Amino acid sequence: MGMKTYIQRLIEGEIRKRLKQFPVVAILGPRQCGKSTLAKRIVGEFESVYLDLEVPSHLNRLTDAETFLRLNNDKLICIDEIQRKPDIFPVIRGICDIAGRPGQMLLLGSASPDLLKQTSESLAGRIAYIDLTPFLLDEVGSSEYRLHWMRGGFPDSYLSVDNDASLAWRENFVKTYLEQDIPTLGFNVSNRTIRNLWTMLAHTSGQVINYSKLSQSLGISPPTVKSYIDILEKTYMVRILQPFFINLKKRVVKSPKVYLRDTGILHYLLGVDTMNDLLGHPAYGNSWESYALEQVCSKYRGWKPFFFRTQKGAEIDLILEKGNRKIAIEFKASASPKPARGFYNALEDLDICQAFIVAPLPTNESYSIQKNITVTTLAKLELS
Repeated sequence: MGMKTYIQRLIEGEIRKRLKQFPVVAILGPRQCGKSTLAKRIVGEFESVYLDLEVPSHLNRLTDAETFLRLNNDKLICIDEIQRKPDIFPVIRGICDIAGRPGQMLLLGSASPDLLKQTSESLAGRIAYIDLTPFLLDEVGSSEYRLHWMRGGFPDSYLSVDNDASLAWRENFVKTYLEQDIPTLGFNVSNRTIRNLWTMLAHTSGQVINYSKLSQSLGISPPTVKSYIDILEKTYMVRILQPFFINLKKRVVKSPKVYLRDTGILHYLLGVDTMNDLLGHPAYGNSWESYALEQVCSKYRGWKPFFFRTQKGAEIDLILEKGNRKIAIEFKASASPKPARGFYNALEDLDICQAFIVAPLPTNESYSIQKNITVTTLAKLELS
């Protein structure tokens, strides 16, 4: 694959739009998913100042943050790695209110708004949050899906010159995340324990979380397991999928499922180095489900994602809900996918009139297996 100089990000237009509406726009997402590259492209079109708070001299400029921000009040100020200076948010609010115009600041952070509590409180009504994921399949091109599935979407992993370089990058990413990122966010947790938990979650990606089993294996309490998973979720490493509740006379599974969001990291933690390794691995089906589900949820952010499962085995991998519309999606890592009986039962239980089975089909052709069920590929899946 030839190296691409720049891969156009789908949310670029939305960021520009929000900068015209809000004084502050925050781009949030995992470390090294391309936030800085994207921000530099955008701020390059304005008179701007760019601060990266991982650079000590840049951080020092904010020793007297109010004076610095006032001096640059007429520019677009971009602050990268904002989670390193959470006490700046009240100052930002004051400055923004003085100028009273949109597009004053672009903040970049590697933690969710829940972790950056001060922002949500002090900047309410003045800030728009936009999530940036690693590269999506729609951004790299559907013909590259195997490489994208194998290496994941982190730019430096995906664009590596070869497989070894990609693996080395992912190994380093995991190490840095555990040794530097988590402590920087103020968490006092054991590196080894959170790494072991992350690896266990890789082995059970796409399954219902069993807190007591994880707690026994790790030798920590179930509430501690929960808080560690919470850290992984709020730093964009895992996705927690809640069960879909409906007043049925059926017993429904009530625990959430957990997915690793990037399959490159998933494969690294599983010790799976190549597509051939993956094809023979017990996690093959779960890997496809993790990959395809993350692509769909990231692309259709306006829809609320759930899964559905009853004690009797009726099950749907993903239900997307928007208003009163519900769409069911099942993920099958097979060239000729056939849904189980439980899938049809669940469609009936929930009265769902549109369903898709998403599979890595060799021909990239969609076809119907019933009037309301379409077998399709990730690239061909279109929700109207």
